[in-house]
Amino acid sequence: MNSGELARALRSWRDRVSPADAGLPDVGLRRTAGLRREELAALAGISVDYLVRLEQGRARNPSTQVLAALARALRLSSTERDLLYRAAGARPPAAGVVPRHIGPGTARVLDRLVDTPVAVFTASWDLITANPLWNALLGVGEAVPPRAGNLVWRHFTGVPSPIVHTAEEHDRFGRHLVGDLRHAVATYPDDRGLAVLVAELRETSPAFAERWDDFAVQPRVAERKTIDSPAVGLLTLDCDVLATLDGDLRIVVYTARPHSEDASRLDLLRVAGNIGK
Repeated sequence: MNSGELARALRSWRDRVSPADAGLPDVGLRRTAGLRREELAALAGISVDYLVRLEQGRARNPSTQVLAALARALRLSSTERDLLYRAAGARPPAAGVVPRHIGPGTARVLDRLVDTPVAVFTASWDLITANPLWNALLGVGEAVPPRAGNLVWRHFTGVPSPIVHTAEEHDRFGRHLVGDLRHAVATYPDDRGLAVLVAELRETSPAFAERWDDFAVQPRVAERKTIDSPAVGLLTLDCDVLATLDGDLRIVVYTARPHSEDASRLDLLRVAGNIGK
């Protein structure tokens, strides 16, 4: 690892990103136009001390999880992300592996959706990030274990969820997820983690194994979701899944019909959590 090159790159990229670029309020006097170390550390989910050591070339062998988080926080392009990985002595994500990188354009879209619940998933339905309103609505904590962050795993292993499904809706949603996962396996054949996920699901869930073996792929349509939110109670929202072209990601957005009781409850959640202000 060239720790000096990594340190210089991190400082250069941090100076390049303004608070507005990162969706942060620009308050107080600044010596530079870029992000403060405290801001970047918070966005990447690492300690300020660790970031200081990285920027001073004193920290070695950062994990791929840390590198991915820094790449997202710094709004790096895919080419810049690969440069970050190589400077840290890590292998960039391969072409045959499910993408997890949120590009600058997608990040800017997310910045503008602060007043609605939104989350970003990979093509295999691993949760990458969610905004504060999503977390408040669903009662999600800040740290989610990798397996528990996979929507297919949660659905077929019975992890408790605030989303209320009828038996028919539960079955239909499961079939949609299996179809999506099969498409991901075909698209990213070199992703070892994806292969392990499928194998573990086949072993753990008879329902998943049955649907996986019937090879049926159902087209996905827009749905309404009933959510028993721990914060504001029962509400029904439109659920739309938007696909990004550059990173093959899934942006899931919940919206309420205007002037409805559900919209009022979402407004209450925003006010209570001071979200989107």
